[in-house]
Amino acid sequence: MLTGWGRTAPSAGRVIDLDGDAVRGAPHEALPIDEGRGAIPRGLGRSYGDPAQNGGGSVLRVLPGRSPISLDRNAATVTADAGVSFDDLLRVLVPAGFFVPVTPGTRFITVGGAIASDIHGKNHHVDGTFGHHCTRISLLTADGELRTLTPADGDLWWATIGGMGLTGLIVDATFDLIPIETSQCLVRTQRIANFDALVDTMAADDQRYSVAWVDLLASGAALGRSVLTCGEHARLDDLSAKQRRDPLAFAPPSLIDVPRGGPNVLSRAAVRAFNEVWYRKARRDHVGPESITGFFHPLDMVGAWNRLYGGAGFLQYQFVVPDDEVDTMRVAIERVVASGHASFLAVLKRFGPANPAMLSFPTSGWTLTLDVPAAASDLHVLLSELDELVLGAGGRHYLAKDAHITPSIVRAGYPRLAEWKAVRRSVDPHGYWISDQARRLGLLEEEVA
Repeated sequence: MLTGWGRTAPSAGRVIDLDGDAVRGAPHEALPIDEGRGAIPRGLGRSYGDPAQNGGGSVLRVLPGRSPISLDRNAATVTADAGVSFDDLLRVLVPAGFFVPVTPGTRFITVGGAIASDIHGKNHHVDGTFGHHCTRISLLTADGELRTLTPADGDLWWATIGGMGLTGLIVDATFDLIPIETSQCLVRTQRIANFDALVDTMAADDQRYSVAWVDLLASGAALGRSVLTCGEHARLDDLSAKQRRDPLAFAPPSLIDVPRGGPNVLSRAAVRAFNEVWYRKARRDHVGPESITGFFHPLDMVGAWNRLYGGAGFLQYQFVVPDDEVDTMRVAIERVVASGHASFLAVLKRFGPANPAMLSFPTSGWTLTLDVPAAASDLHVLLSELDELVLGAGGRHYLAKDAHITPSIVRAGYPRLAEWKAVRRSVDPHGYWISDQARRLGLLEEEVA
């Protein structure tokens, strides 16, 4: 039985581990026999919904080969097997003076998953998505051919980036890196009184990384009160004498594991108390060094934190609206506050321009992510209201987070969906690559003119 990180919609699939070296050596023999339900690649299961599940079919995991990470220091690039996690990758890269070009809020994702979801991070407004920094991908297609793709391959390249694993099995990839002097970040933390002040401050910020935690229980004059953190990779001169003794030290801590079988502890009262403490403990304006883990991946210090929501799991809902739809974002926050649904993790980020990938989520504008226990009453009412707002503003939803939207919502939010489907059919005419999400959203169905 498999689920996404939200632990909703479980389905049973035949999980098959593939050796990356064996796939490269004999790609025609690597794919399992199609039993009518096809196959889907899966990394570490950190997409929140069902894109890495295939009920009744095969789920393929490509394990790293004998030499899974090859760093080219001179070119500032790395070639990594698709099954390599960002955790393993960073343990090699950071001590060598490099950082990944883009990271989400967890390092427990794989290289293949990062490409398939075309992940974004706190630096999208400066550096774009992960796919923007890829220069080569090895892709095993449904005909058993191992193809070497580059951006020069055009349509198939951009259909694979952000394509949710539905064009083929990513075996390895090469991508650019960010040179760094230290394993610390120089972070400015600001307590922001309300939504309008937050938007003004974020719009004026010119730092590489920027993200705001938003209190989605605050209302009235405090609507959208936030803690904004912006930063850059720290230079040697930014560190203390003690830190300069080993400036690239990287040993991510693990503080606690959430036990199995617990109830949902993130009640409205608990979240309200947390929000008050989190907002008040933040200094009004402070600049100081912070570790890579503390700045980029704080929740990774809590093992299996998704269990905090109890057995029913939770939905994470992320959308983007264009730059000139700030009022729509304000209305969306007002709707969440009015609904009474408590969101433990609510973050607002800026996006820069979209890339040419047909199903890539980010586009220039503002993106809000929120989470809600799946068992919350009338949750569908709130999300349906937000869907209408988002689509009316010309926005869309993130497929790697989705466990809620419908085929019509995808079609409305992704105007190049039909183009993507045509490219996918050209390399997989029989629909070998398929997932629970693809079935639910009709991603493999032909468009009706």
